[in-house]
Amino acid sequence: MHRIEIVYCTRCRWLLRAAWMAQELLTTFEREIASLSLCPGDGGIFEVRVDGAAVWSRAADGGFPDIAELKRRVRDRVAPGRPLGHLDRSDAGPG
Repeated sequence: MHRIEIVYCTRCRWLLRAAWMAQELLTTFEREIASLSLCPGDGGIFEVRVDGAAVWSRAADGGFPDIAELKRRVRDRVAPGRPLGHLDRSDAGPG
């Protein structure tokens, strides 16, 4: 079982974005996730971490993740090889 953290900037008011992504991850990986935390931060931070390792960083990756890409990155950590259905197709559209 894995622990996921979504660290978001409170000054930028990114709580709703973080909460929506949390909902998507919890729904997709309900059997693999032991906990998912929303962690307030500042300074424009938006990071998603799995077991302490960043899988998405707004600063490093440039902006916010598309939910399909975020799910792929989380899947690669929590359930490698598990298919994500239509999200795994190379021609998959948004979210």
